[in-house]
Amino acid sequence: MAKAEQKNNTRRLLPFEKPLEELYEKLDKLKTIGSAGKMDMSEEIRLLEKRIEATRQQIFAKLNPIQVVQVARFIQRPTTLEYVSMIFDDFLELHGDRNFSDDPAMIAGVAKLEGRSVVVLGHQKGHSTKEYLARNLGMANPEGYRKALRIMRLAERYNKPIISFIDTPGAYPGLGAEERGQAEAIAKNLREMAELTVPFISIITGEGGSGGALGIAMGNRVLMMEFSIYSVISPEGCASILFRDATRASDAAVAMKITSKDLLELNVIDEIIKEPVGGAHNDPDLAAKNMKAAILRNLEPLLPLSHHELIADRYNKYRKMGIYNEG
Repeated sequence: MAKAEQKNNTRRLLPFEKPLEELYEKLDKLKTIGSAGKMDMSEEIRLLEKRIEATRQQIFAKLNPIQVVQVARFIQRPTTLEYVSMIFDDFLELHGDRNFSDDPAMIAGVAKLEGRSVVVLGHQKGHSTKEYLARNLGMANPEGYRKALRIMRLAERYNKPIISFIDTPGAYPGLGAEERGQAEAIAKNLREMAELTVPFISIITGEGGSGGALGIAMGNRVLMMEFSIYSVISPEGCASILFRDATRASDAAVAMKITSKDLLELNVIDEIIKEPVGGAHNDPDLAAKNMKAAILRNLEPLLPLSHHELIADRYNKYRKMGIYNEG
């Protein structure tokens, strides 16, 4: 709860949350008066907080796709390491790809989930410009994907379920990354994930962008946080290509079907994890609680499956995606 309180002390609002600004200003004034001991403002504060919650609920009940994109990218949204600390016990981070270096944009390690040993991996962004730079905004280099694969093989060797957290704009497109085999690293991960003999749960927590997301997302079950996105390209990139106008990102977001609701209807994902009113950043503890329940719910039916059955389950899941006609 301390993290949630700390974030409230540095309150930030999304562009479409403008109606809340005036209400928060009034709330701050009432709290100032109450703390000064001049008047008892507890009832007024309670009523205003209730009004703020109702207003936020109304706003988030009718978000359009580009607004969901803004929530998914929000700087205060919980990171992978924060989810790991709230959901798992005894997390031990493992480093390096045993080939080139350690990639801070990709975290991986072992942990306990309700007493069961599991392997955890995911993209790590941060909450500030400094953290974004240190973690490369969660955009992993080839060594990040090779580290993830090394840890997934470790999970397979010791028969441990894998839980992956996806939150990245995409794989890092830098010159060095391409020279070190970015495309090959992701392609190899896809091939190896298809044949993993352990239960594998993947969760889109924020941005699920392009091959950078797919590199650790080929789970038996793919879950999405309510206000996350999952797409082959960003709305801005799509608009630049299709419309020759990046400012039409809103139109592209609608056409691309990138929200959790759209992707569940298209059978790309298996479940939507409900977020607190106002998004996961508004109550990280509740968001983590909902996520943990979803992980346990989806992991349970996979645990009794044999190695062959797990591979077949994953194969059938991805073969069923898409619509096609046989000539």
